[in-house]
Amino acid sequence: EVQLVESGGGLVQPGGSLRLSCAASGFTFSNYAMSWVRQDPGKGLEWVSSINRDEGSPTYADSVKGRFTISRDNAKKTLYLRMNSLTVEDTAVYYCSWTNPYNGMTYRGKGTLVTVSS
Repeated sequence: EVQLVESGGGLVQPGGSLRLSCAASGFTFSNYAMSWVRQDPGKGLEWVSSINRDEGSPTYADSVKGRFTISRDNAKKTLYLRMNSLTVEDTAVYYCSWTNPYNGMTYRGKGTLVTVSS
């Protein structure tokens, strides 16, 4: 069974930083690209960042480029998202995401809430 468990969210002031983690199980984590997506209540799902299986070629949404850094530890089967210079617009539930390329199914965890507020 595929499981993705996000953690590390919380309340932070504008300009602050957080690091999110996602523990993966139920599939061979090191073989696949992974992503972070987020959802603000009342809005749709927004892609944030993706990373290849070997940490090469990370990609970012324009809204987070230069502030967020995606990384992974394949030995620990864990995905990370370092978020700096947070703004109120970054407030959302953050999910890690994996799409099985063989059946097209996309898996996400329950998410971790990031609230940026003074």
